[in-house]
Amino acid sequence: MDSRRQLKIASLIKEAFTEILSRNGKSIYGKAFVTVTNVTVTSDLTLTRFYLSIFNAEDPDAVVESFREHKPEIKRQLGEKLRHHLRRIPEVEFFRDETLDNAYRIEAVFKKINDEKDAFERELAEKEALAAKAAVAAKPKAAKKLAAKKTPVKKAAAKKNAK
Repeated sequence: MDSRRQLKIASLIKEAFTEILSRNGKSIYGKAFVTVTNVTVTSDLTLTRFYLSIFNAEDPDAVVESFREHKPEIKRQLGEKLRHHLRRIPEVEFFRDETLDNAYRIEAVFKKINDEKDAFERELAEKEALAAKAAVAAKPKAAKKLAAKKTPVKKAAAKKNAK
């Protein structure tokens, strides 16, 4: 669990970093759409981890590598923005945040499961409808069979009535 101070500094660093990205980000990551999803700071405030969500890029890992290549420049710009707030600017690390990708994958799995469930329910309903039709069609035949199997008393009564 992060302390209150870590959370405040992480928030401050995130604000400064997003401002740097909005001004100078295109030179680092090109046409990709990059957002900062999370910033964490270690308890000794010497290391900051940036988690980046990357869209519209052919190779998101290449974009993260581009951030790593520009690390000295980014750290210098962070230092300029935060020099009145922090004594030392922490080291920076960049990671790709895949939580949205995982969420989309999970959503796709749930959609597939629901589609299969719906197909199964439709198939079951069709089978039940066919069974009900077969039962209705079988009832008149069963009534005719019962009528044909008259008891001896009924046969005698039927002969009397016929005369």
